[in-house]
Amino acid sequence: MRRISLLLLGLILSLIAPEYMPSAKAQIKRQFRGAWIQCVNGQFIGLGTERMKDTLTYQLDELQKDGVNAVIFQVRPECDALYESDYEPWSRFLTGTQGREPYPYWDPLKWMIEECHKRGMELHAWINPYRARLKSTTYNSAKHITVKNPELCFSYDNQLILNPALPEVREYTYKIVKDIVSRYDIDGFHIDDYFYPYPAAGQTIPDEELYRQQGSAFATIGDWRRDNVNVFIKGLEETIHNTKPWVKFGVSPFGIYRNKKSDPVNGSETNGLQNYDDLYADVLKWVNNGWVDYLVPQLYWQIGHPAADYKELINWWDKHASARPLYIGEDVVRSSQYPDPKDNRMNQIPAKHILHMEMNHVEGTVLWYAKAAVDNVGNVGNILRSSYWKYPALPPLMSFLDNKSPKKPRKLEVVETSDGPVLFWTEPKAKRWGEVANRYVIYRFNKYERINLKNPAKIQAITYDTFYKLPIKSGTYTYVVTALDRVGNESDGKKIKVKAKL
Repeated sequence: MRRISLLLLGLILSLIAPEYMPSAKAQIKRQFRGAWIQCVNGQFIGLGTERMKDTLTYQLDELQKDGVNAVIFQVRPECDALYESDYEPWSRFLTGTQGREPYPYWDPLKWMIEECHKRGMELHAWINPYRARLKSTTYNSAKHITVKNPELCFSYDNQLILNPALPEVREYTYKIVKDIVSRYDIDGFHIDDYFYPYPAAGQTIPDEELYRQQGSAFATIGDWRRDNVNVFIKGLEETIHNTKPWVKFGVSPFGIYRNKKSDPVNGSETNGLQNYDDLYADVLKWVNNGWVDYLVPQLYWQIGHPAADYKELINWWDKHASARPLYIGEDVVRSSQYPDPKDNRMNQIPAKHILHMEMNHVEGTVLWYAKAAVDNVGNVGNILRSSYWKYPALPPLMSFLDNKSPKKPRKLEVVETSDGPVLFWTEPKAKRWGEVANRYVIYRFNKYERINLKNPAKIQAITYDTFYKLPIKSGTYTYVVTALDRVGNESDGKKIKVKAKL
């Protein structure tokens, strides 16, 4: 039946322009629907507190309409902070000058968590673990690691990079990560694709002497560098989960693991830069050893790209990286710029969606970047809200973190208020973190309709609150409320009949 539905969907998409697409026949109840909100593009510099809040409020409102259920927010682009930190200076990407606190004072990460949760969205804090100074940075505050401990960095291609070979670097980063995870009510912790620096022509990483001192157990300097990153990733996972076991740890690596010419057995039919060989990131090892909770390879190319074909790569990741939930990083702009190979009247957004649906292990998408979706580039916003992400979705399950559902909500009742009827409930009792209700799912069924919690079309809202304002709509309905724990396990439902009159 699924294959028939996919063929039908494909036929519809091939015949109808994106702006006129109907809702998809099959909807998915569990799916990660993320969007990256970056700061390194400078979109917030000079805005000031209130204008930045207004900008983010608008973006979050539009993303909510699009069906996004998780925001990945950049909070540490170059060993700095878009949050209150005792260890690192305020970011220039927030205030224009590194070390200058925002005025009027606010904490963007704290504010974003609250605003995302108001909209039923998860917030994943995104850092870059190694990058200390970008090419465009001209000033570092006295509080910055490059000033306090310059011996922990090396220079490469007019940047400063924290040296992955140094235990002091690992411990410093773990301190930063533990500080964020312990103090903020984040749902996930996220790192991007920058490990050892991207290769630059004529540049050499200045670590040969350190390799001679440390690397006697490794056949090549590449093996040694990969081990340095492996040790860091394993320790990072342990730091996060020892602090809060429910916080989901995700990585978004570069989109090619290895080319087939480098690895005939496990490589992809591609011809580009490689995680394993060029960035010294053995991503599959992290996945297969359970050192990450989810993976978001950045497949930013188009279908038919001569060196990195999107179709080849999504199939490759689906086959090789299924030991942990797999989401796909999508470049909205590029997907909208290139025509569908089978119908040049359309862009590639529908064709890529079909590929997602055909995969056995792909459980979500992360949009690069949020503003492109908010601006409706390529009509993507309209497509998401009217079709692919029309109904709310729960997060994918992560039984390796926790597989026990919370108890169902208690004391469900409708209260008439001056603002209309409101459904209230009480959170269920819990003895351990895995049983604590973190948010709730509200379903609505018509008078004679069978209760079916597997149907996402019946979801009215996912909320972190313990109340839900009922729509003013005449008729008799059954509302069902379930509880989700921190990981996303769902309880049984508590139901109530509501008879409404206009």
